[in-house]
Amino acid sequence: MQTENTQPPPPPLQTLGSQIRAQRKALRISATATAEAAGISRITLHRIEKGEPSVAMGAYCKTMIVLGLHFHATPRAPQSSTADIPIREGWIPVRIALADYPQLKQLAWQVHGTDSLTPTEALDIYERNARHLDTQSMTGAEQALLAALQQAFTHRTGDV
Repeated sequence: MQTENTQPPPPPLQTLGSQIRAQRKALRISATATAEAAGISRITLHRIEKGEPSVAMGAYCKTMIVLGLHFHATPRAPQSSTADIPIREGWIPVRIALADYPQLKQLAWQVHGTDSLTPTEALDIYERNARHLDTQSMTGAEQALLAALQQAFTHRTGDV
């Protein structure tokens, strides 16, 4: 029986390191000469070519410049909203986008200059304005968010 050998792709720094090594080899430049030109040690160059994350990004960049490589960061496609991210038990987004939670946005009418809140800010707004909260019109995502916030921060006041 044959097993399929599918390995995950290498981490980005390992890919970058192998590209740096391939360029150095293609240019027929020794590791010592490359390291000296970049102002780093030979050992650091070796660690760069292995893709070690403990090496400073500046060392990677200096090495790339010496070898004539250009660094280009490509952003990942942004998530459409935090409401699209399923709220798992015990998980809360770091920033809560007001546009994704209509009731929270309505309750936070006085908040100016920001489009998102921290979880504690959001819970404070929900709690301060609970009498105005229309739970019947809350989306499932917003109900899950409120429940997660209450579960995570009940230790603050002792009540739910």
